[in-house]
Amino acid sequence: MTQTQLLGQDEGHLRVLGTGPHRLTPAAADAFHAMQLAAAAAGHNLQPASSWRSFERQLAIWNGKWRGERPLQDGDGQPLDALLLSEVDRLHAILRWSALPGTSRHHWGTDLDVYDPDCLPAGTRLALEPWEYAAGGWFAELAGWLDAHMGDFGFFLPYDRHDGQPLGREVAFEPWHLSFAPQAQHQRLDAGALALCLQQADIEGKQTILTHLDEILARYVLPQRTDHDSVHDINRSTP
Repeated sequence: MTQTQLLGQDEGHLRVLGTGPHRLTPAAADAFHAMQLAAAAAGHNLQPASSWRSFERQLAIWNGKWRGERPLQDGDGQPLDALLLSEVDRLHAILRWSALPGTSRHHWGTDLDVYDPDCLPAGTRLALEPWEYAAGGWFAELAGWLDAHMGDFGFFLPYDRHDGQPLGREVAFEPWHLSFAPQAQHQRLDAGALALCLQQADIEGKQTILTHLDEILARYVLPQRTDHDSVHDINRSTP
């Protein structure tokens, strides 16, 4: 993918899923459709809740959380008042659950959030919170089916758990977020291009973000790094 595609600024590599509006790369779309058919045969209505997301859309989410206009939670899922936090604390609270614009895996067209609308009680709004996919949650059976079968179609959970702990650095566990491994595992973003993009964006907390950008990349974006990794060659793992 090009740098503009990885940053969520170019959608030319995408294809509509079914009748839309969700979009993925053609390969990811084909694999997801095949998985939908298999899930349907097992009694699950596997549907996307979110797929490709532009830089501007991620920017709106970020700015809304920074301004306290969107819900913000701590690591245990308890509500926080963004306006009572320092800018640095607010930065890290947002990054726990939402990606910095330009670093979201949803920019690539390889990742999507899924659920089963048939299992959502009438009048209930989808929250995309871990309890919905855990035992006793609306989508527990779907989550069990995905755990057993998504690998057959090339998908995995980039924010899985090991011994009860999330693997995706300091990003919260997301049992709804699927990634198409054949295309997602080797994407690389130039950190200089990211910094320039952020400098030019109308993003809340810009100076704090740019000041702490290396820390943000290390804690929330980069996977396990080696001595050969460069900040300009990022194999990224952000929601």
